[in-house]
Amino acid sequence: MTNLFNYIDRPSPIHRLTGATKLVCLLLWSFASMVTYDTRILIFMPVVSFALFSVSKIRLKDVSFMLWATVVFMVLNNVMVFVFSPQHGVSLYGSRTVLFTIAGPYVVTAEQLFYHLNLVLKYLAAIPMVLLFVCTTNPSEFAASLNRIGVSYKISYSVALALRYIPDIQREYHDISQSQQARGIEMSKKESLVKRLKSASAILIPLIMSSMDRIEVISNAMELRGFGKNKKRTWYMARPFAKTDIAAMAVCALLLVAVICDAIVMGSRFYNPFV
Repeated sequence: MTNLFNYIDRPSPIHRLTGATKLVCLLLWSFASMVTYDTRILIFMPVVSFALFSVSKIRLKDVSFMLWATVVFMVLNNVMVFVFSPQHGVSLYGSRTVLFTIAGPYVVTAEQLFYHLNLVLKYLAAIPMVLLFVCTTNPSEFAASLNRIGVSYKISYSVALALRYIPDIQREYHDISQSQQARGIEMSKKESLVKRLKSASAILIPLIMSSMDRIEVISNAMELRGFGKNKKRTWYMARPFAKTDIAAMAVCALLLVAVICDAIVMGSRFYNPFV
């Protein structure tokens, strides 16, 4: 069964960081990756991202489905950028080095390819950190982290429930799928993609019904326990900051500051090797 956005408990330094620390680091890292188009920094960031997977003991195969989905989206995004703006790199870097012509306005230039390289590096810098955050942060601790940075505890708890519910939906889908196949409905790779999609759509109705029942049970349980009555609440999974938490946030903050300073010094967010 494919895992999507599941918390994976492993004994690692990344897991020992508080949820608030990981959330702040993720935000700072994401801002840094969005702000800069300096290829030198964008090469450094993916290297660190994948190195942290090794530190966290999260294997790439644990998140392989999401990585492949990211690759597909990344390819489609680059194709659409080229289709609708084949000369965007030329306008950004102020030069035009033609490599070859496809047809009409679709001319492949070194500047455009360099711009696409930066787009790919941006994905490789940000997405692994998002997956790492989700896989190493307990949903309850994540809710406590959101509340700690000022988000309403009702919203925080809703996010935690959503993250906890994703594995349940996967498990329920897998069980219903196995039951359907036991009744003779073929859903393996032996069938065509169209038939497999039709068979999968038949699972949606029982999946929705079971999900509604589960939502009602959780809602009644929360209401009986007086959830939402008070303006504040305590968190069982909340933890105080340690020295490693402060160090991690400081490193990510320094990265963001370095990115901003780099843009100020260059006079642009874009590193231009064509000048």
